[in-house]
Amino acid sequence: MEAITEKLNSVNWEQLELDMHDQGYAIAEKILTEEDCSALIHNYKHPESYRKTVMMERYRFGIGEYKYFNYPLPPFIETIRTSVYSRLATIANTWMKALQLAHHYPAAHEEFLALCKSQEQTKATVLILKYGKGGFNTLHQDLYGDVYFPIQLVLFLSEPGKDYEGGEFVLTQQNPRAQSKAIVLKPRKGDMLLFTTNFRPAKGSRGYYQMKMKHGISEVQWGERYALGIIFHDALS
Repeated sequence: MEAITEKLNSVNWEQLELDMHDQGYAIAEKILTEEDCSALIHNYKHPESYRKTVMMERYRFGIGEYKYFNYPLPPFIETIRTSVYSRLATIANTWMKALQLAHHYPAAHEEFLALCKSQEQTKATVLILKYGKGGFNTLHQDLYGDVYFPIQLVLFLSEPGKDYEGGEFVLTQQNPRAQSKAIVLKPRKGDMLLFTTNFRPAKGSRGYYQMKMKHGISEVQWGERYALGIIFHDALS
């Protein structure tokens, strides 16, 4: 676990914080090694690690599938989840203060999960997603219950242009009294993308307001695309 901890500690978190405030997303490059990505993809085939498999077509979420990890999480993933949460809690609290919302997020992830548990949200939400040719994910938000953390992350396990084509990460920003804005991102293998779960504060003429955002995946043209999604709140039992 030392290698991933050192990698996360070396990230320019000040720049990521500025990016999150300015645009609701931020990218840190090369967080995972080639070996890390291969191990996570290989583990996709081992059902004992997961509590549930979801076929997107069944629920009209898109085309593809994903698997939710079961608790306890693999130590490698648990390290990333707890370490990154502690960095993001400050950003989340700054957002709540700007929007004059009463929510306060504890510094330790364990304490935040206790808040989830108090609302019967106890199921792990960390997941691995797999898309093949024609796969896509409709625009959505990952809330799972009344208690949710306003930022989440995805780690990209496949290389665009080599393992797959298409499959861009899409964010939409719902501008007040205007059409939505689409933001299209194509991080590389091993990169980490942070993005807002629901909304971010945006400065208006009368102070800050909630800029709603959703995310999805464009259609994969060929190949296979894998990603690890880390959501910091748990789901309802």
